[in-house]
Formats: sequence, C-alpha cells, structure tokens
Amino acid sequence: MPELPEVETVKRGLAPAMEGAVITKAAVNRPDLRWPFPERMAERLTGARVNGLRRRSKYILADLDTNETLLIHLGMSGRMTVSGDPLGQFAHEHPQAEKHDHVVLDMDNGARITFNDPRRFGAMDLLETATAESHKLLAVLGPEPLGNDFHEDHLVAAFQGRNTPVKSALLDQGIIAGLGNIYVCEALFRAGISPRRKAGQIAAHRVAALVPIIRDVLQDAIRAGGSSLKDFRQASGELGYFQHSFDAYGREGEACRRDGCAGSIARITQSGRSTFYCVKCQR
Repeated sequence: MPELPEVETVKRGLAPAMEGAVITKAAVNRPDLRWPFPERMAERLTGARVNGLRRRSKYILADLDTNETLLIHLGMSGRMTVSGDPLGQFAHEHPQAEKHDHVVLDMDNGARITFNDPRRFGAMDLLETATAESHKLLAVLGPEPLGNDFHEDHLVAAFQGRNTPVKSALLDQGIIAGLGNIYVCEALFRAGISPRRKAGQIAAHRVAALVPIIRDVLQDAIRAGGSSLKDFRQASGELGYFQHSFDAYGREGEACRRDGCAGSIARITQSGRSTFYCVKCQR
C-alpha cells in the first residue's frame, strides 16, 4: 500500500493539471471500489473547479468550489495518472481506456486524470469541505510527521507506558499519520533501535531522536519519487526510485550498511507484517 511519500508524490504530480482547473466531464465506470461511491458522484464533480490539493496521511484531498472535497485513497494497487497535460509536464497523450479505469476526470485545460485500480481496494468519497477534518477516516489521525504538531514531546508522551513493540507504535495512525511498513523499518534502522523493543521502555532521548530521523527518511523518499515495489507509479506513470536506497526493507540476508557493523539484515514477522532490521546494531 502506498505510504506518505508515495501519496505526496502523486499529489504533487496531479497539482499542475488539477489546481485551478474545472472538471468538464467526470466518468464513474462502476458503482464502487472498497465501498460504494457517493450518490451522483459524476454529476457532482462535473463542472466543479479544483481550488487546491492537499494530503492528510495517506489520503489526497481535492477541495472544490462546490464546497465539497473529493477524498481519494489509492488502496493497494490504485494509480492516478495524468495525460494530455497542456503545461508540458507529461510526454504522452491520452492512452486507450483500460479495463480498470474506474474514474476518469477530463479537465478544461486538456488534462485527463485517470484512476486505475485492478484490486479495487482504493476509495473515493465526497465530503463537506467545512467539516472534512471530522470525517471518520480523518478524525482519528495523529499529527503529520512533516508538520509542526509532530515533535519530540509528542512522541515521548505517546510512547510512555506502551507495552507494544516500537514498530507497532510507529504504525499506529493515531500517533503518527502516514507511516507504513517500509518507512518505519528504514527509520528504526537509521535510529539504531530494534523493532522488538517495547515503545515504553526506550529512553526518552532516543525516542526524541526518532523525530528528525523520521522526517529525513520521508523527505529522502519524496525527493526520490517514492518507492515502487509492485504497483506504485507517479502521476506521470514513472516509477519511484527510493527502493534502490533501502538500508533495511527487503534486504534479508544482506550485509548491514552501517559503517563498522559486521551484521546482516534479518526478517521477522510482527502483527502479520515483515520487519527488516540488523540484529547486531539495532538495539
């Protein structure tokens, strides 16, 4: 599933084609994805101007001049791609329609936004813009890791007394919004903290040090266009490249890259997910 860097990358790729443009035609080609589309979604989108795009956790939010906000979640295999961009951001024209093109938005600037999702675990919804943050999917989210509300005091307080492994704590969207399996593994590697450690038993100064490390990992991934392991593509259709920089994730049996460490990367299962870390230098 795309994590924060991938969703941010897609949002930034969509912005030149969508922000300030009017949706001249919205085509909704099936009744549902993960859940049913809202009533009259195509009608409600057609003619609306996109005032701006923003991201909350792993959701893209398109604020419309109709006082509604289009909420988008890519799910496991969803892609949002742009074709025919008159600003010259993309080289290809509109492609032939594909089987899993479930929502297609034609913009008044000539761009076409296509949401393709073979597994249909993605989702779209229309929310009232004024109350969007109170939507059940957004209201439970913790602070954005790249925002001012995510700081050392917050994370130290959130970890106090928690008997869950630190990896599970970092995946808790109520503590930090947008982190997933890949970037938690990478952040813990950079911090030298074992994913097995109980969150509440890690010294406060080590927890505090995680904050800038998490930010650095996410920013590095965004600069690389995210990580493409299976389905993820940028809005241009190109792959992300951060997977070539992984220190831990997916490197089971390979040598640890930390200077002076003779260990290797191991894989364990935590809460049904694979965790990758160096047994020797992550304590």
